[in-house]
Amino acid sequence: MSYKEKYTKLIKAQARSLGFDFCGISKAGFLEEEAPRLESYLKSRHNGEMKYMENYFDKRLDPTLLVEGAKSVISLLFNYYPQQQQTVPDAPKISKYAYGKDYHYVIKDRLKDLLDFITREVGDVNARVFVDSAPVLERAWAKKSGLGWIGKNSNLIVPKAGSFFFIAEIIIDLELETDTQIKDSCGSCTRCIDACPTGAIYEPYKIDGSRCISYFTIELKDNIPEEMKGKFDNWVFGCDICQDVCPWNRFSIAHENSDLMINPVLQNMKKEEWNEISQELFSELFRGSAVKRTKYKGLRRNIDFVSGQ
Repeated sequence: MSYKEKYTKLIKAQARSLGFDFCGISKAGFLEEEAPRLESYLKSRHNGEMKYMENYFDKRLDPTLLVEGAKSVISLLFNYYPQQQQTVPDAPKISKYAYGKDYHYVIKDRLKDLLDFITREVGDVNARVFVDSAPVLERAWAKKSGLGWIGKNSNLIVPKAGSFFFIAEIIIDLELETDTQIKDSCGSCTRCIDACPTGAIYEPYKIDGSRCISYFTIELKDNIPEEMKGKFDNWVFGCDICQDVCPWNRFSIAHENSDLMINPVLQNMKKEEWNEISQELFSELFRGSAVKRTKYKGLRRNIDFVSGQ
């Protein structure tokens, strides 16, 4: 067995033991296929006010600019499909990924543990860990690593597992066995396109991020455009519509991670309670949660918007 095979098997086994559901590896290099797509996306202003997407254009496409001498990108998936969901049908809704503790913290500790393991096994390496916190095209690397394909809704879809996964990476100067990309299996299905209430999925595989409910409820700091009134289906932080309707998510299996479980108070909150939410309750309910990103003022704006105020 070559050293590449040996270390690849060890890393994948350790990733699994740390709670990652899938691990794939691709060769670090310039993302030629994604370069024109990213350029077109930005030129079309589909990033809206997400100006940070215009920064570090070269680094987004070339991991060797993030980690000197990078040879491999280790992509990891972490399931967040919940056992329990919000129970009140007409209450404001938040995306499933934000039910529990902020995923950045939940996953980053495991990533660091995995990198520590690699260092113990291999010796000194030059590497960095990433979880939605740097200019890394995560879905592109997960696709190149053979973990899934990019669906028409732009999410990574894992065969027989769905799309409710966080994506993380370790970019490292260690040569490893690479995995093979798999074929797109969306077929002729257009459920995500048909279901998107704001028209954000304007063509198969093409997203106008500036029309996405997640953008309006999280990224946009100004007032939500009046033309979007009545189109949010009660979503006040993120949106899961295009994932909920995806046939591949019938294979989703609920995770068992206590850090990502929904708070029982949040799970059963009624519409009236959401409408009367105070700064104090917001701070208590979303302590350590990704929802804190929108701050009380932002969530209050979103609740008022979906309730017609």
